[in-house]
Amino acid sequence: MRQGIFNGGNCSEPPVAASRSASRTLFTDRTVVMTHVVTESCIRCRYTDCVDVCPVDCFRQGPNFLSIDPDECIDCAVCVAECPVNAIYAEEDVPADQLHFIKLNEDLSRHWPSITKTIAPLAEAEEWKDVKEKLDFLQR
Repeated sequence: MRQGIFNGGNCSEPPVAASRSASRTLFTDRTVVMTHVVTESCIRCRYTDCVDVCPVDCFRQGPNFLSIDPDECIDCAVCVAECPVNAIYAEEDVPADQLHFIKLNEDLSRHWPSITKTIAPLAEAEEWKDVKEKLDFLQR
């Protein structure tokens, strides 16, 4: 049996959630798993390179934005490098002016469907990828 960080080193069993608070899960071995967050850069671009690499299908698709379901994200971080607009951050690294996206991802992920395969970015993605302050353009 392989040794690992969960369940006292037993990698054959997934971690068991002991308690839940907002977007953090505390596991019985006291390992805290943070979530990742999609921020403003994704709005009106919706590149989905991140979706194919996600091992737990935690991305949710909205009309012009992706969100991450904090109950599903395992904090593996493989999505971060895949995002061409650098929109994905570990929760603890979200820039101060983007902190509201932590709650926004949680809220939107409750209503939007799962996306598990890459699709084409939005038609206007190239012209919007460097635009700042796009929150008013988010379609819910």
